[in-house]
Amino acid sequence: MWPFGRRAKPALGKRGERAARKFLKRKGMKILAENFRCPRGEVDLIAFDRSTRAETGETICFVEVKTRSSDRYTDPESAVDAGKRARIKRAADYYLAGRAAAEGLNVRFDVVSIVMATDGQPQVKHIADAF
Repeated sequence: MWPFGRRAKPALGKRGERAARKFLKRKGMKILAENFRCPRGEVDLIAFDRSTRAETGETICFVEVKTRSSDRYTDPESAVDAGKRARIKRAADYYLAGRAAAEGLNVRFDVVSIVMATDGQPQVKHIADAF
């Protein structure tokens, strides 16, 4: 199909992103965008963390979600290598440049690591300020 269309996300990845969204919402974060794509890269979730307001001010979070069916060999978050981090940062710069309202906000890069257990319940680990 490429270069005429994008490849669909596998079902496991979609389930992981859905679990990450629910998890972050339960933590009080507001989801601003999902699967943000731009010429500079892609970000799975962009969220607004109001819980940091009292300490350091409001924070916008660019979240990479990594989902695996097992962590037998390695943790899902280990797949966020230097190249992936650079692409996420470039996409974040692009997103922020187009929004005057984002001026003055703190910026944070998080990773949500998900392992889908055999019973169907995801094991979610949120790594705030991962890079």
